[in-house]
Amino acid sequence: MPIPIKPLGDLVAVTGATGYIGGRLVTRLLDAGYRVRCLVRSPRKLGDRPFACDTRVEIVTCDVEDQVATTEALRGCRSAYYLVHSMLAAGPAYAEVDRRIASSFSSAAAEAEIERIIYLGGLGETGRGLSEHLNSRRDVETELASGPVPVTVLRAAMIIGSGSASFEILRYLVERLPVMITPRWVSTRCQPIAVSDVLTYLVRCLSQPATIGQTLDIGGAEVVTYKDIIQMVAKAMSLPRRWILPVPILTPRLSSLWIHLVTPISSRIARPLAEGLRNEVVCRNRVASQLMPHKLQTVYESIEAAVGNHEAGSVETSWSDAGQMPGDPDWAGGKLFEDPRSIEIDASAAAVYRAVCRVGGGNGWYAADWLWRLRGWMDRLVGGPGLRRGRRNAEKVAYGDALDFWRVTNVDPDRRLELHAEMKLPGVATLTFEIEPDADGGSKCLLRQTARFKPRGLMGLAYWYSVLPLHGLVFRGMQRGIRRAAESAAD
Repeated sequence: MPIPIKPLGDLVAVTGATGYIGGRLVTRLLDAGYRVRCLVRSPRKLGDRPFACDTRVEIVTCDVEDQVATTEALRGCRSAYYLVHSMLAAGPAYAEVDRRIASSFSSAAAEAEIERIIYLGGLGETGRGLSEHLNSRRDVETELASGPVPVTVLRAAMIIGSGSASFEILRYLVERLPVMITPRWVSTRCQPIAVSDVLTYLVRCLSQPATIGQTLDIGGAEVVTYKDIIQMVAKAMSLPRRWILPVPILTPRLSSLWIHLVTPISSRIARPLAEGLRNEVVCRNRVASQLMPHKLQTVYESIEAAVGNHEAGSVETSWSDAGQMPGDPDWAGGKLFEDPRSIEIDASAAAVYRAVCRVGGGNGWYAADWLWRLRGWMDRLVGGPGLRRGRRNAEKVAYGDALDFWRVTNVDPDRRLELHAEMKLPGVATLTFEIEPDADGGSKCLLRQTARFKPRGLMGLAYWYSVLPLHGLVFRGMQRGIRRAAESAAD
């Protein structure tokens, strides 16, 4: 059944457009004929998205915690998607933060005369025994529905798609562990759903009046166990069947720490997800598929598509896209350490910039990769992101992208790239690349590379002086590698 085309006057608001689901939803809404207004804290994070220059898209700077600003940002929209989740940013206090933001958004939507709110929540049995994460999702539903604006709730179980947190956990566990000692939850039944099917439901409910005010369970075509899913991932990755040994002693805390060490997902995110796996998440009715019928993917089809997109480097959005951008470092006051280096390169600024943009992820760091891996491993041990977040695209970087344990905070094509360290550090660190073309108009250019560090206390000073002897090996080698790559491309 084709998605009905809506008139261009239908304006829809999307919160969380820089996140995993929101970033994909905007494109689908445009394909269905809607105009979209994105409410985001960091508009620059949408700069490289395909829809950024579409005349049907408005990008509005708005922090949904600010009720007045949110009210103004919602005015003129008929419907609003609420895709906000503070688990990544707020840490252990995420449940209370989510309740407060949802209540504020409900009031703002009422003042702005929004006709309906659409919310993507979590599937799970009702009543006592729900995990804190699923309970939080229910609380958000309650707060959104506390005002006069009707809410459509779509409850999904595990969402399978390239770049999703669930898929990344599975992919890394299966890839790295031929033998798995797991909690008993591997035998829990669930009904995973492909990200493409989630997006179809999110778009179609707009044109289906019967969904207004409804709470709808959405799931894929099959009910399976997590043990089944692990073996399907192994098959899709052309790996042998995994040996799975369930034991009763692995708590959610221990499980989350293990997930943190083996996968890119931090223990802060992994723990609520691991706790939720003990709850059976199966659709209790077929109302959603009856109101919005379409062919649902099987679990293996969704896994196969996710693996294929990952291997092809065509990950549309990633779980690491979400989260608040770090502010500009306040270098004023206190001690600031700098390690500036420069190198002349016989290539155009564009060629040098392309070489610079390939650092990290599967491409490596041009020199002393073993040191980078060691630093990443040490970071994982103390709760940092390490190197396993990789990068969304092997060749290009954009503002807001995660790049191993860095975050891209400044992009000026052919001129400048700045990275902000998100590893666990006793201070604030950045790494900046600046490209200066030959002043005489020649073919050469100068690459300036500057590491900056503002220490925090005695530990910060000790850290800087302990790593300083390695800078020559790491940063000088990196510059030479960039020069080789840029000059080779020029040749």
